[in-house]
Amino acid sequence: MSAYIKTIEYYLPETVLSNESLAEQFSDWSSEKIEKKTGIRNRRIAATDECASDLGIRAAEKIFVSGAVAQQEIDFVLFCSESPDYVLPPTACQIQDRLGIPTNAGAFDINLGCSGFVYGIGMAQALVVSGQARNVLLINAETYSKHINPLDKSVRTVFGDGAAATVVSATDENRTNLKLGPFVYGTDGSGYQNLIIPAGGARHRKSDTTSIATADRFGNVRSKENLYMNGPEIFNFTIKTVPLAVDAILKKSGLTLEDVDQVIFHQANDYMLKHLRKKIGIPEDKFYVNLKECGNTVSASLPIALKMAADEQAIHSGDRIMVVGFGVGYSWAAAMIEWT
Repeated sequence: MSAYIKTIEYYLPETVLSNESLAEQFSDWSSEKIEKKTGIRNRRIAATDECASDLGIRAAEKIFVSGAVAQQEIDFVLFCSESPDYVLPPTACQIQDRLGIPTNAGAFDINLGCSGFVYGIGMAQALVVSGQARNVLLINAETYSKHINPLDKSVRTVFGDGAAATVVSATDENRTNLKLGPFVYGTDGSGYQNLIIPAGGARHRKSDTTSIATADRFGNVRSKENLYMNGPEIFNFTIKTVPLAVDAILKKSGLTLEDVDQVIFHQANDYMLKHLRKKIGIPEDKFYVNLKECGNTVSASLPIALKMAADEQAIHSGDRIMVVGFGVGYSWAAAMIEWT
């Protein structure tokens, strides 16, 4: 038995945060400068009462409406997010109930960011191949906007909210090559402080002082309860690690870069993606980017990009696709997908 991606759908919130709106707030940045630096023109922002689970449910409902798979056929739910509804219980359990998925389905959360889609489909594949499930619903959903100080342009210009729902299913076809896999993973926790919300967890609880916002030397304003990203260190980590991950997945697959039809990286920002593409030597026509209208949607960025690429006919049935996620943790993962 092997596993494959049966279907993907995504959902983006209605509210649009444009470069023009950001330029009005940050007078030293023009709309054109923001787009040139990030590759982003617009990002979607969740409403005040809209959580990551709500976005994920909207994406999953599109799958069920399409008829690709029914709720009753789902026997495992994975929810990947760093914006859970509660500290506990797991958001995946609420999603099972709200979507009407049978109670004999397993469900749990994955607390992971930009590499979370690859980790998620890897876990789903393992559940299928081991015979523990036949249809796994993976939801990647993020509302980073709720963690960002409105006066912190270092992250506000980059991140957008969004969700994707992916069904990984079993196939009994006798194949010499899997439709999903192989996978490679990596972790370097020494860099955890470079992309972090310092206060709010058990290690550093919220207090009267953690909510006090101050400006850094670049004029970015944030408190200990807001998202902090050390951009230069994240860039250095990515430029060093991602080429090694690409080499590792090609070696594990027994392939060369020429054998790959399309490469899709986590949609971090245009500056980083261009550097990676050139350093690795990926042809531009094999390198899909969809940042412009939704920004960096963290773990949802890869499945959203896959779905958009399919809709735009940038990928086709039978194509061999390499996906690579990287970021918070530090954490990274790569996989090969045979598109169906």
